[in-house]
Amino acid sequence: MNAGELHTACAEKLLASTHRIGSFSAFVGLDGFVDEILHVVDKRENAESYSRLPTIARLAERLAAAAGKSGNLELVPQLTKLGGNGPIMASALAGLGVKVTYLGTLGYPSLHPVFQDFASRAEVHSIAEPGTTAALEFEDGKIMMGKHSSLKEVTWENIQERYGKEKFTATLARADLVAFVNWTMLPYMGKLWESILSEVCPGLTGPRRLLFFDLADPEKRTHADIARALDLIGQFGRHFEVVLGLNEKEAMEIAEVCGVKPKSDTPEDLGATALATAARIKVGTLVVHPVAYALAVTGGVASLVRGPFTARPKVTTGAGDHFNSGFCLGKLLGLDDAMCLLTGVATSGFYVRTGQSPTAPQLAEFIIQPEIRN
Repeated sequence: MNAGELHTACAEKLLASTHRIGSFSAFVGLDGFVDEILHVVDKRENAESYSRLPTIARLAERLAAAAGKSGNLELVPQLTKLGGNGPIMASALAGLGVKVTYLGTLGYPSLHPVFQDFASRAEVHSIAEPGTTAALEFEDGKIMMGKHSSLKEVTWENIQERYGKEKFTATLARADLVAFVNWTMLPYMGKLWESILSEVCPGLTGPRRLLFFDLADPEKRTHADIARALDLIGQFGRHFEVVLGLNEKEAMEIAEVCGVKPKSDTPEDLGATALATAARIKVGTLVVHPVAYALAVTGGVASLVRGPFTARPKVTTGAGDHFNSGFCLGKLLGLDDAMCLLTGVATSGFYVRTGQSPTAPQLAEFIIQPEIRN
């Protein structure tokens, strides 16, 4: 079907399935951040007015000019909000209507105030203090600067002590969707996965459910670490339908680890890269979501859907996590890859335009807007 037909059919299926969404449950973890969204001042006209640096390239020029000398950057706070791949994805899922249980680093022993609203819409549990992120936002992307020391407390031992092994096992066993995200910033996530594979998964019964992974910018991890993570993710395929989600940069890094050499970043070449990468890792579906489109590979077949790109987003931090929530909702509803990609890019597109997570009816309405059809 063409783009218009795809959008119409997807919106109709979403609206027809809204009564089902509330019956789905998700278990998401295991990070948590307090995000401060910031603009970088280019020129200040007076105490109240300024122009911001519009692009990352302009910031790079400013920093390069200060090399060997010194520099002074003014950061203007825009808002402070909950952050981390897990909380943003889980909050978006809750907004779509899914029943969410969240486990992560949201404040310990008391919940950080920034997560109070999230806790009113989901069942929230925390085992450590949150990390913090200064997110410098530009028209062409963002620079995330974080403090991660508290994430070292995300271990299998602390989960058992502060949440409970039986509770963890029961929550995972009854969830229709399980999502483990932000592997890169959680230094003991690999060991935690090993424990889950050996101590929890063998006792699982019932139908195979959805398990979503997001590595979250693994550039700072070694190739050996990444290869080990991919191997562990593949092992979960014995018990779950596994989906691995990557942005464009991450897809290139994973391809390199897998011995795949991308030709370019065109949609055609990125699709070929994804197909070759998917053939080397043991996941049910590999998803890659650049800014302007998204593609998925399942069973050696690639699907690609253009996104509702905007050159002037209201917010970009969390766009990928909203894509992940929308894509997973499509999977829970049994939609094909093209429609799952559409629910993903539309959830992200709604969020970057409004700064809010859509409900399922809002998502359906957004999908059929003429201006976002390609």
